[in-house]
Amino acid sequence: MKLGFVSDSLGGLSFEQVLDEAVLLGVSGVEVNTGGWSTAPIFNLAEMKANAAARKAFLKAIADRNLEVISLNANGNPLHPTDKKQGECLKDTIRIAGEMGIKKVCTMSGLPAGSAGDTMPNWVVSSWPPETQAILKYQWNDVLLPFWHGIAKLAKECGVEQIALELHGNQCVYNVPSLLKLRAAIGPVIGANLDPSHLFWMGADPLVAAEALGAAVFHVHAKDTMLNGPVQASTSLLENGSLTDIPNRSWTYITIGFGHGEEWWRQFCYRLKMAGYDGWLSIEHEDMMLNSLEGLEKSVTLLKGVIPRKHSDFKLQAI
Repeated sequence: MKLGFVSDSLGGLSFEQVLDEAVLLGVSGVEVNTGGWSTAPIFNLAEMKANAAARKAFLKAIADRNLEVISLNANGNPLHPTDKKQGECLKDTIRIAGEMGIKKVCTMSGLPAGSAGDTMPNWVVSSWPPETQAILKYQWNDVLLPFWHGIAKLAKECGVEQIALELHGNQCVYNVPSLLKLRAAIGPVIGANLDPSHLFWMGADPLVAAEALGAAVFHVHAKDTMLNGPVQASTSLLENGSLTDIPNRSWTYITIGFGHGEEWWRQFCYRLKMAGYDGWLSIEHEDMMLNSLEGLEKSVTLLKGVIPRKHSDFKLQAI
């Protein structure tokens, strides 16, 4: 496996500074945010789309430091019913990835409105009352599947081989069954960006999820979650309080190792290997209480101690 980080983890730094910190941290690559919910401070999507020289210079700056582009990441809601720019961001990201020879794009599945007349996304998390099933039928059959058939066609035209969907709340694809359902409908270009931090707060087990997904794991975001037991006991994990009010939340994103310790991350890496995954662990630092560089340093230090870097050379003896 190889270790890197998401560029927005150091969103306050310039492009050159992000790359220099990557070298100092001793990681192998950077996952580049291109838009959506990100301001994409180191990647000007419009310029990259229009200017081949800018794309070449971007890649050269990375290669000159012996780093790799892990993937491009358009982490928004491409099916937002009124904000069409998010869907266009994904399409442009795929086109630019093709131009730059980048084979993987990370994104979200998207979440449409609950019906053709609605203007806000609608996430269904229960089976009752009965209108929830009508919402799901509309979202999947009328919006999600047609959109992703088109995206799969575009990816093939551009030479993008993997689209890694983050299992993220407030999206149609948010767990193992929904990812496998979309993959079965669209094809093997669709896979998972397995981020354990989201599964933690949704009550799933990332260790089991890794095994269940198997070859469908295309990417891994390394991010941790603190489950705040005393608050959770009275409010549940269905949390919609302010992201910045950490003491009063039932869960919050936290620096790797502060929510789940080294032993858990060691088991996670091993489960990924058991599932056949030998790709990137891309750290996504979103801890609001720690300095971003300090949090990233601590995350890198922990993961360097647990990720398997070399291929197995074990062979049974001929007895």
